Amino acid sequence: MPFKLESETIGMLLTDVSRLLRGAFDRKVNAMDLGITPGEARTLIQVALTEGIKQAEIATRMGIEPMTLSAYLDRLEAMGLVARVPDPADRRAKNVVMTDKAEPLLTELMAGLREMMNAYTAGLDEATREVLCGNLRVLRHNLRELDPCLAGKDAGKLADDKSGDGR
Repeated sequence: MPFKLESETIGMLLTDVSRLLRGAFDRKVNAMDLGITPGEARTLIQVALTEGIKQAEIATRMGIEPMTLSAYLDRLEAMGLVARVPDPADRRAKNVVMTDKAEPLLTELMAGLREMMNAYTAGLDEATREVLCGNLRVLRHNLRELDPCLAGKDAGKLADDKSGDGR
């Protein structure tokens, strides 16, 4: 008899939802025709959430290679949407900040993503959404605290504090 895995575990469901949501995000950003790619949109969102942190930290938060992030930042900088500024604590490092020019684009992007998430969370009332977000925060916290690879790192701390409505 073949070995059968349980497909409705928390891990399997989160993995599946994450994959589906990432694809939906990419399609939404492409459909909005904002002049940026989905990767650049994710980068711009991270820069807005983590204003003024090092490029390497942004890459870690996004789970991408520093060279991939650098390419996204090069394009966003060429469009005048972000700027690299010297890190006052480390003159070799650059921190990334959003420019005023990025605000209208980011506002439009976030409105489109909120609309998308409202459609995908239809059927969940406000209280259920809050419970889901709260439970996901606990899971994220536990992963950071209990995983030896993440222990002591505060990756995502600013995003935890600022990302609020991910609905």
